[in-house]
Amino acid sequence: MTREHWQPTCRRPDDLVTPVRVDPAGVAGPTRGQSQGSRWRQTSTGLYVPASVDESVVEQRILEQASRIRQYGAVTAWAALRWHGAAFFDGTTDGGRTRLPVPLVVGRSRLRPDPRVSLCEEQLAPSERVLVDDVWVTTVQRALFDEVRRTRSLWAAVVAIEMAAAARLISVRLFAGYVERRPAWTGVPFVRTALLHAIDHSRSPQETLMRLCWLFEAGLPPPLCNQELFDLDGRLLGVPDLFDPVAGLVGEYDGADHKDGERHRADVAREERFRDHGLEYFEIVRGDLRDRRRAAARMLNARSRAKFLPPESGAWTLTRPPWRPAPESLDDHLERAGLAAGLTTT
Repeated sequence: MTREHWQPTCRRPDDLVTPVRVDPAGVAGPTRGQSQGSRWRQTSTGLYVPASVDESVVEQRILEQASRIRQYGAVTAWAALRWHGAAFFDGTTDGGRTRLPVPLVVGRSRLRPDPRVSLCEEQLAPSERVLVDDVWVTTVQRALFDEVRRTRSLWAAVVAIEMAAAARLISVRLFAGYVERRPAWTGVPFVRTALLHAIDHSRSPQETLMRLCWLFEAGLPPPLCNQELFDLDGRLLGVPDLFDPVAGLVGEYDGADHKDGERHRADVAREERFRDHGLEYFEIVRGDLRDRRRAAARMLNARSRAKFLPPESGAWTLTRPPWRPAPESLDDHLERAGLAAGLTTT
């Protein structure tokens, strides 16, 4: 697994194929007879792509089902977030084993049911859909609102919010403002609960799940996430996935990509730096989070070994040296990029 696999943003492939209708002349699409043959694949009623087109590509699946929309409606939830460029919305569940149907919000429009799509008849204001590369998708805030309600799982809902933030599409604060303007919508109490536990600083679903395990299974105080740690001379020690400043405890998620030679050596050196500066350390590795009790026990054991020294008594600090600029906050980024206004007007 490469480091790029963990990037929170992605670009759409350049070779996506838009479905076409039957063409009696066989020019703009297959003839009726050709559409029944092995060289064409039906994507929905009356629409076809060449059989060679790879339907396992998530953006291709989204495009195929978006082509069902005519005058009203949009792709929404995870599929819209993926089309907006959020990488961790890959359209699968059960660890990638099961494909999710592409969610469409269609209002009162009637579309024929199909197992490849899930249809929502809720209202969709004109201001809540946008045309992105010839596909009608809901706005980021509406897509995330629909995705959080779709999950019906608190942990999955928090992951969804944080991965939209990781892709720098929206912040927790701006999403909360959107939700507050929809008090009567179905599922709003659940969305509000998820927002109570969401932050802007997670960089992968595994980091989010590790933090939720820390909070809910281990019952520990909220940690800092991706917080810069320095030595007393202002040199950067690292940016741990999870940090407990009271105990002086660093927690890291170690995915399969961390086992590559250079990356693994860098991880070992970083752990040594943390320990050399009085900090305890634990790792959660791939698969550990399937057994939350076991992962929580590892966290509690590590915390019991920690020194619980205040920063000034040790060799580390959270104070950024004056010559090191502060990272730009997500809200500041959205404002600078001209995106914040669009996230507050619908």
